[in-house]
Amino acid sequence: MGNLMKQAQKMQADMARVQDELKEERVEASVGGGAVKVVMSGDMRVVSVTIDPSAVDPDDIAMLQDLAAAAFNEALRMAQELASQKMSAVTGGLGGALPGMM
Repeated sequence: MGNLMKQAQKMQADMARVQDELKEERVEASVGGGAVKVVMSGDMRVVSVTIDPSAVDPDDIAMLQDLAAAAFNEALRMAQELASQKMSAVTGGLGGALPGMM
């Protein structure tokens, strides 16, 4: 029982380390041929948003809104995938089976 507890504590410490590392990781999503770029950290925070001035058309705001939504969604997907990969390396795929561990 003691050995199992030590393994669980080590896994928890490793997961905390990975969560800290994710704060420094970056993913970048670009849509519309680079018209809108979103950089997001591995802990799901938006770091920056870049909009090419050529993408700004006052007569077509809906297009810019669609591009922004697509860039945010893609950046979020990429950050979630990055976090999942890094956590899986620590948990061996048990992350989802251990409630409260992620």
